[in-house]
Amino acid sequence: MNEVEQLSAPLAIVVVSVVLVVGVYVSSVVGVVAFRSAAGQPLRPASAALFPAREARRLSRQQSVRTERPDMILRVLAPAGFLGLAAAAVTVIPLSPGIVVADVGTGIVLFGAAEALAIVAIFFHGWSPNSPFALVAGYRFVAVALSYELLSMFVLIGAAIPAESLSIGAIVESQADLWNVIRQPLGFPLFVIVSLGVTFSGPLDLLDSNDLAGGGSVEDSGIQRLAWQIARHAMRIAFAACAAAVFLGGWHGPLLPGGLWMALKTFAVIALLGFLDVFVARISAERFVRLAWGVLLPLAFLDLLIAGVGAL
Repeated sequence: MNEVEQLSAPLAIVVVSVVLVVGVYVSSVVGVVAFRSAAGQPLRPASAALFPAREARRLSRQQSVRTERPDMILRVLAPAGFLGLAAAAVTVIPLSPGIVVADVGTGIVLFGAAEALAIVAIFFHGWSPNSPFALVAGYRFVAVALSYELLSMFVLIGAAIPAESLSIGAIVESQADLWNVIRQPLGFPLFVIVSLGVTFSGPLDLLDSNDLAGGGSVEDSGIQRLAWQIARHAMRIAFAACAAAVFLGGWHGPLLPGGLWMALKTFAVIALLGFLDVFVARISAERFVRLAWGVLLPLAFLDLLIAGVGAL
């Protein structure tokens, strides 16, 4: 295994900030490209590239509307906590061979903890505006969140078994000869479903969906909406980077430097999530819960069994 170089605190803050800023920008561009493709609109690269800056400028200048008697503390803590948890998840993911912001031997556990706490931040977002649609959306999201958590737990443990370690760096090293996406073919698609769920995207957009007039974000405007969108894209970056490291071999690849391979694989997962967000219709909460417990969870058990048999 490569000797791990853990970054100093100031450098770690800079690295995580750069990763999230670049990632949020890329995720926003992918989103607008996917939307215009679905709508049959012409794709103008320059316009798509400038869209994140234009949208941020528009929302920063938009009037902020406040509901009657909102919980202002949670109103601020929800996007800040969601963004902070995304940053914490990124810290345990190796960016290139031997370089990781936080060399944690239980990185998978920390990532899972950040994922679980993100559900709390999402519920706070629905609770805080004191609005019926937002509150219903928050409760609905929490009601199906257990399904995401169980799927995530089993597929991440399955990926850790061949490495005999909970360190994400060790999991990447264990894929030097064969990536987990091939060794455990069920793990990656199940983790993509988890990613869509926690970032409330596409078929699992059960928080900000149109059937609740915008759901958790129905009362968002101006800076509040901008902050929530940035936090959502940041969490998507965290999941994309984790998928690239845990299932797609991380920095392993021919010819190119390891850090570049990690960046390319992360971008590929971001693109996949962005297009699924636009092209796949939302499923109802009741139907997804039945699907999760009746089909997806048994598949996660099977993935764990495959990993165990392979390890033996």
